[in-house]
Amino acid sequence: MDLNFDLYMNGVVDQARNEIEEAGYKQLTTADEVDKVLKQDGTTLVMVNSVCGCAGGIARPAATHALHYDKLPDRLVTVFAGQDKEATQQARDYFEGYAPSSPSFALIKDGKITEMIERHQIEGHDVMNVISQLQGLFDQYCEER
Repeated sequence: MDLNFDLYMNGVVDQARNEIEEAGYKQLTTADEVDKVLKQDGTTLVMVNSVCGCAGGIARPAATHALHYDKLPDRLVTVFAGQDKEATQQARDYFEGYAPSSPSFALIKDGKITEMIERHQIEGHDVMNVISQLQGLFDQYCEER
């Protein structure tokens, strides 16, 4: 492997992590962390992060701006596909009925998947469309703040 490429990719991953964390999402990096959060009562939005262009150009901005809303999940968390493999696989175990997809969003309520916004609903769409999809989930499953 090229050392410059590795350094570049580390920078891209760090930027993607920082961007979603600054928006208010807690990073889950182990299977135990995933279970501890997703088994709780209430609602949890899980963003499956990635380094692809549609994650940086659409999913992360939508994840940030969708939070300017009256109804929100109780918790916001993220796992990083391709980076935190154990945590990502554990989260995907909760996404019953859905194929692995990144980037994506899953709304978990009381430990069970309610709905998921998959990559095909993100890639090729604009940020406002994804924000509307997220806020639609918030309207349906979350309490007013």
